[in-house]
Amino acid sequence: MHPSDFKLYFIHLFTKYNSSNQQNRYPKNDMQHMKKMINIFAVLILFSKIVSAQDAVKPASAGFDTVRAVPHGKVDTLIYDSKTVGAKRRTLIYTPPGFAKNKKYPVLYLLHGIGGDEKEWLNGGKPQVILDNLYADGKIEPMIVVLPNGRAMKDDRATGNIMAPDKVQAFAIFEKDLLNDLIPFIEKKYPVIADKDHRAIAGLSMGGGQSLNFGLGNLDVFSWIGGFSSAPNTKTPQELVPDINAAKQKIKLLYISCGASDGLISFSKRTHDFLVKNDIPHIYFIEPGVHDFKVWKNGLYMFSQLLFKPVDPSTFTKYPVAGAPAATNIRNSAYPQIMSDSRVKFSIKAPDAQRVQIDLGKKYDLVKDGNGMWTVTTDSISEGFHYYSLLIDGMAVADPSSESFYGMGRMASGIEIPFTGGAYYALRNVPHGDIRIKKYYSTVTNSWRQLYIYTPPGYDSNLVAKFPVLYILHGGGEDETGWAAQGKTDLIIDNLVAAKKATPMIVVMPDANIGAGGFSSNGIESSLKTFESEMKKVIIPFVEKNYRTLAGPEARALAGLSLGGMHTLYTGINNTDMFAHLGVFSSGWIIPMMSKLADEQYEYMKNNTNKINDNLKVFWISEGGQEDIAWKNGQLMTGKLNELKIKHTYSEYPGGHTWPVWRNNLFNFAQVIFKQ
Repeated sequence: MHPSDFKLYFIHLFTKYNSSNQQNRYPKNDMQHMKKMINIFAVLILFSKIVSAQDAVKPASAGFDTVRAVPHGKVDTLIYDSKTVGAKRRTLIYTPPGFAKNKKYPVLYLLHGIGGDEKEWLNGGKPQVILDNLYADGKIEPMIVVLPNGRAMKDDRATGNIMAPDKVQAFAIFEKDLLNDLIPFIEKKYPVIADKDHRAIAGLSMGGGQSLNFGLGNLDVFSWIGGFSSAPNTKTPQELVPDINAAKQKIKLLYISCGASDGLISFSKRTHDFLVKNDIPHIYFIEPGVHDFKVWKNGLYMFSQLLFKPVDPSTFTKYPVAGAPAATNIRNSAYPQIMSDSRVKFSIKAPDAQRVQIDLGKKYDLVKDGNGMWTVTTDSISEGFHYYSLLIDGMAVADPSSESFYGMGRMASGIEIPFTGGAYYALRNVPHGDIRIKKYYSTVTNSWRQLYIYTPPGYDSNLVAKFPVLYILHGGGEDETGWAAQGKTDLIIDNLVAAKKATPMIVVMPDANIGAGGFSSNGIESSLKTFESEMKKVIIPFVEKNYRTLAGPEARALAGLSLGGMHTLYTGINNTDMFAHLGVFSSGWIIPMMSKLADEQYEYMKNNTNKINDNLKVFWISEGGQEDIAWKNGQLMTGKLNELKIKHTYSEYPGGHTWPVWRNNLFNFAQVIFKQ
């Protein structure tokens, strides 16, 4: 039976009871039955509330903020004494329709942005209208809403330079004013339920940052926390949530929303990414829009419907995430946008073009509208970094909206698809090293060349410490920038060193594009031999002369991806008296094209097995699963190594011949080298 049917039956029994009681002839069994039905009805009412709470709240539809002929709440201005500021301060307060002093209410503290004051929500957001309509529709619990001035200073008006340091600092000071002055004032003056489970805090922009900072920083005060388009004052995720278990246990609802084209979306996104990685339940709702009241009003509309009632965290993932600008976009570029399911939406303005395509491994045709805008949404793209090209009437060019990277033998666009397991290369609050670009003169090529060098945290402050060196090589069609930009080498090593999982090290990223070149056995062999000379005669002496390095093969490692893996095999195996650690990522001799060179090396291994095994502390080989174009060659090579009894470690990480795989390779390889 539906709860509404029970309600009708309950009314029937209650009417029957009244009538019969007046005549003093109510049947005993009916009376017992009615009591049972009352209990069932009470349970069903609770059940119906829980069920309704489990549905994801839908975004606002047209008219949600239009005044209707419904009961209205009341907005008043209050004055309270602030010991924090040393002055009397103003706040607005909204009491719901039918407000009664003999009833107690939960409270939502609703905060404004940096350019506003206690009236910003009232003037721009119509919160009283939104809430009145929601009450009339039976969608929210009765609550009091306090709209304070979040700029805690004596002159708290939004005038003059609103970005002045003292005015910005006043938004942080408001935390004390809120906790020590305003909340006690409200709870003394109004009939409120004075506990954490009946207190909520939310805000827009600067107020969104305050809400996350104050709410997550005071989990014994607030159980319901919302940030709408939170601003740069938002603390880093590690500062916001220092105790992950406490957050999981104490928060009833954490709600984060933002417009997909909001220039401040990165602050919401980084918080969301951290929460996902640490399995902290929350709602992350990204809608089409920018940094304005259209987004914020919808934030209030949706957030308020979830407050002070049972919530089901399993519904949190049902909230849509509209396309958010990719992290690799040029500043303020709205496109490409990454959807919640990792599809990518591209939008290009090319009114005179006849055909526009995106080449992202697969080619997609864009569709032109009447304004010369071409758009397309791709299939779901695997996580991590990907090269792509924009094809204008068949010509491959870099997308002007994205950062460009040297790959595929030219400058190409790149896009970073968020990776839930990518914490190891995230920018975190740990000590950071530096990446330096160094010019050097090569006596092998008789030309000036350059390489990238990563120095670990503290390199410039501790002038006595010496470090081992990892020489790491890029793949074909890339250069010395690859491991620094696409590979995120600095962040990977920073995080490993901070976690004490890797030895602090210098990482040298040379340009291995040397020799005759070309994709042929002769071209590759020329490159391998020339680069071996470059490493031994020029690069290593240059690094050890200009940087504080430890001496000896135990303090040197050589690794590379794809073609760089072949360089590692050639230079590393031939020179185990120089390198005690080798890493070969997504590589192996290309058979049959390079059979002659491979056979020569295997013959060398056969004749020097003991030397190689004694000298190498680590010989680490990895492929990107069977989808890796080098996988078959890798299997042939490892089979041969087993036959020759060359000691090595083999690993696979699914993902093919791509940078997400190679980042993970470096992450794992760096943890096993330079160990005592």
